[in-house]
Amino acid sequence: MQVRAHIETMPPYTPIEPFEVLSARLGRAPDAIVKLDANENPYGPLPAVRQALAELPFVHIYPDPESRALRQAIAEFIGVPMEHILAGAGADELIDLLMRVFLEPGDGVIVCPPTFGMYDFDGRLNNANVIEVPRREDFSLDLPALRQAVHRQRPKLLFLATPNNPDGSLPSAADLDEILELPTLVVLDEAYIEFADPQGNLGRSLSRVEQVSQRDNLVVLRTFSKLAALAGLRVGYGVFPAWLMPTLWKAKQPYNVNVAASAAAIAALKHSDQLVEMVNRLIAERQRLAQTLARYPCFTLYPSRANYLLMRVQGIEAAELKRRLMVDYGILVRYFSTPRLKDCIRISVGRPQDSDALFQALDEIFAEVH
Repeated sequence: MQVRAHIETMPPYTPIEPFEVLSARLGRAPDAIVKLDANENPYGPLPAVRQALAELPFVHIYPDPESRALRQAIAEFIGVPMEHILAGAGADELIDLLMRVFLEPGDGVIVCPPTFGMYDFDGRLNNANVIEVPRREDFSLDLPALRQAVHRQRPKLLFLATPNNPDGSLPSAADLDEILELPTLVVLDEAYIEFADPQGNLGRSLSRVEQVSQRDNLVVLRTFSKLAALAGLRVGYGVFPAWLMPTLWKAKQPYNVNVAASAAAIAALKHSDQLVEMVNRLIAERQRLAQTLARYPCFTLYPSRANYLLMRVQGIEAAELKRRLMVDYGILVRYFSTPRLKDCIRISVGRPQDSDALFQALDEIFAEVH
């Protein structure tokens, strides 16, 4: 027996290791670890969410296959009719669902690396022709190259993270308008959009969700992982053009959003004022983190509109800095071994005490190096 050849040869996705595994390996209690490696929300779920989970009824009953209560809550939150909304087990599920619906073997999918690795992973999993249009050195989009790739290779899908992961850059409104005129389905992944606007309105002025009903070639994906600290429950949603919804309903798994995830997301949306407060705290801490890290001469920071900072490291290997922080101080940051990012580490925005622990560790490490 043999598995499909393209799956046999594709490289595996490299996820973040489970918290409990790292805790055991480092010999540190979980509360002694500063976890800044996966862009999670360090404040955890709202009290109302914890209460909803503690009082969860009907766990023994299958969830609503249409997630109607959740979709209605999302519709009220973003101001889009629920008929355009599909909930998923994280936005990751919806990325894969789009590819399964659209792609025949060899069909084109455009990605703009360095970016979120699931676009490439799911593309290869679905036997697509993954067309890379690399970003410029400052991580901005290469619009002429994008236009050329679309017109020459006629891809069915174009995935774009706004803000981009791992650097946190946000394309301009004019650039997005130009991209949306391209003859392909544009999927905007707004996983971090709530952190992009310092005005405290959860990125509403920057999101494109309200344009989906006006465009046939626009999809917007969102998640509760960062905004509401529900990464462990895997719940997200997409806003899709009306013509696509009947096909998505046929193709999705029937019970894809579990009852706990749905209840947690609904409870979080009922307290959006508290979500705003939490996001504002993280934006303020991002600014403090960036200002302090910029004082280290060995770091070159990239401007970020998300809940993380990417920086290029000089004077010490980035992989070694990650190792020292983890082994000696129990501080977890993200290191990427890809060519464009081999000198970089990405640091998620934590609580003030998390940043303080990081600063102290960096001071000690660099005192030894210099």
